Amino acid sequence: MSMPTYPHLFSPLDLGWVTLPNRIIMGSMHLGLEEEPDGAERLAAFYRERAAGGAALIITGGVSPNAAGRLTPGAALLADASAVAQHRTVTDAVHEAGGRIALQILHAGRYAAHPGAVAPSPIQAPISPITPHELSAAEVEQTITDYVRTAELARDAGYDGVEIMGSEGYLINQFIAARTNQRSDEWGGSFTQRVRFPLEIIRRTRAALGDAFIIVYRLSMLDLVPGGSTPAEVAELARLAEAAGATLLNTGIGWHEARVPTIASSVPRGAFTWVTRRLMGTVSIPLIATNRVNTPEAAERALAAGDADLVSLARPFLADPEFVAKAAAGTPERINTCIGCNQACLDHTFSGKLASCLVNPRAGAETELRITRSRAPRRIAVVGAGPAGLACATTAAERGHDVTLFDAAERIGGQLNVALQVPGKSEFRETLRYFQVRLAETGVDVRLGTRASAEALADGGFDEIVLATGVLPRTPEIPGLADPRVLTYLDVLRDRAPVGERVVILGAGGIGFDVAEFLTHEGTDDPADVAGFLAHWGVDPASTEPGGVRAAVATGAREANRASGDPSAHSPARTVTMLQRKPGKLGAGLGKTTGWIHRSELASRGVQMVPGASYLGVTAAGLHIAADGAERTVPADTIVLCTGQEPERSLHAALAERGIAAHLIGGADVAAELDAKRAIDQGTRLAAAL
Repeated sequence: MSMPTYPHLFSPLDLGWVTLPNRIIMGSMHLGLEEEPDGAERLAAFYRERAAGGAALIITGGVSPNAAGRLTPGAALLADASAVAQHRTVTDAVHEAGGRIALQILHAGRYAAHPGAVAPSPIQAPISPITPHELSAAEVEQTITDYVRTAELARDAGYDGVEIMGSEGYLINQFIAARTNQRSDEWGGSFTQRVRFPLEIIRRTRAALGDAFIIVYRLSMLDLVPGGSTPAEVAELARLAEAAGATLLNTGIGWHEARVPTIASSVPRGAFTWVTRRLMGTVSIPLIATNRVNTPEAAERALAAGDADLVSLARPFLADPEFVAKAAAGTPERINTCIGCNQACLDHTFSGKLASCLVNPRAGAETELRITRSRAPRRIAVVGAGPAGLACATTAAERGHDVTLFDAAERIGGQLNVALQVPGKSEFRETLRYFQVRLAETGVDVRLGTRASAEALADGGFDEIVLATGVLPRTPEIPGLADPRVLTYLDVLRDRAPVGERVVILGAGGIGFDVAEFLTHEGTDDPADVAGFLAHWGVDPASTEPGGVRAAVATGAREANRASGDPSAHSPARTVTMLQRKPGKLGAGLGKTTGWIHRSELASRGVQMVPGASYLGVTAAGLHIAADGAERTVPADTIVLCTGQEPERSLHAALAERGIAAHLIGGADVAAELDAKRAIDQGTRLAAAL
């Protein structure tokens, strides 16, 4: 049944032997639960919620067909019948919830982080220290057999299909691209021979599993690396994959080594759906668009424009398992929207941690973090309407507690309102919208413009008091800080204090980088400006060069952007110098998957980065420092302090004087950058335990 709000999104899709109820695929995400001792039960709970929430088809995280293909030595593997029962736990849970699920088969190739890595040719990846072993012709044949065997085991385990991972620079992609396949046998050389590997996998899988089994082939439609596939090659491979037996073609964008952001929050919504559109009409099987489609509106827009037949959402299902159900009900405002931050999902995955979600800490923790109705409702005061306080107040109210939320400001958000000033962080508006709706839904008594005093809290009859009062900027001991040229990051971001043309930023953590981004960004921060984004990062929609990216841009040559007419490629109005006391790379604590983006952006704007600096004092000329064994003065019209934070605990101390205990959460508990991930997690967990 088509929904009037999103008619394309909720149009069923007949695959012949099965009909998908809508056009929303839950894309593959590796959670880390796959390798946990109780992983099957935890994955079952995770996927059950997403199936119940309405996803038409769920695709699991990648599972290797053999030991060589594992991303890490202990990564998930499905190579024999011994693991079938564990997988059956997952598929049964999904089917009981009315959903369908496909197993992604992923061979890492040269991206494998272990000595047994293999590849078409012995070419080391720029993101790996390992030179892979070149597969022999016999080993290529065995690998194909292993793929088919894993697909057969997936069927035995109850999966409705498989996704053959042929993109993102993994093994299959390595066979396809001439840059990584330098073989001279029947598996390399011409395009026809390079694509034999994926086509044989698809063909033999279809032959082994019959017609009534979903085979998704994830095709790298835009490699974003020099020497990648051309549009003509992509189109030809799409046709050949259909002929070989693929049911659906999913879109892959960019290799992991590509120097173009593809899913970070700075990427406009739906920035790459045009890539899928190029293949519409080329094949008769359905095409799936991907990457930064995080709202029902963006998904409907892509389908209505004819960009694709389906859309794949991965991280949005971390943020809200009921994404589809809420969209179907015509209440998109209730969706907890993915903000594309990567902080708790991809950053965790690539750091060997369990994946979760900044805005939804229950993701991946469904069996542990249960939000149940309290048997003994209590009166709870929460002071501070920043991320920690909002998470705590709404979760506590959901559990049936009587919650009053205080904040001295006239609007909710706390430090999120500061983050919103930074270009590329506009998605936090969605988080604030979500919490505003949640406050109303759960019946929290919200008292803005009200500074809670110890006396009022003591006399308020509360059973529990939670302090989410945030942080204050830390002031270092440096001579001359009384100079009017010295500002804090709050003066700059929140209060919009005037800033001169020569700026020195003290501190190179996340806040320091945010301030530098804010002060050097020019033009509009338009999240819909896809053309501007593509031009800025050197992506060539016409794909005049193999891989779809100008080679000079891929190596970091800013001049190539300027020559191409990129309007952002000129000297910024300000000269900015960032300093940090620690030696080593600035921004080392930034997100594992996004830090390079911030460093690249600032470097392209001429921001100077100085590690190992001692701050000797403010002078009439600027800031006097010692670095590299010498003293010098960095000229400055404005000096911005991004030198850390202190917990704001004055109310906690006042309550303690009255003998009243209070819980501390968020920055009031631990002041470490502006950590919304920890704040929301801590607020949610405390409320679940009260």
